[in-house]
Amino acid sequence: MDSFEKRLEMLESLTEKIRDKDIPLEEAMKLFENGVNLSRELEKELEGFEQKIEILTNEPPQDGSGETELKSYTE
Repeated sequence: MDSFEKRLEMLESLTEKIRDKDIPLEEAMKLFENGVNLSRELEKELEGFEQKIEILTNEPPQDGSGETELKSYTE
């Protein structure tokens, strides 16, 4: 599987191709469908990254103080 960054570049490339006024409608629709699917995959992966960050930032401190500071980046 391609990296997140590579797939994001692919999505940007699809967007540029769709904006071409000389592209046939059928091809534009196929590119659009591919773009929507790719966008959904990327969004799902971003949500996973956000969840990991949330878990990591809410872990107890490693200094043994026992004090936990809970943070949420979705507020």
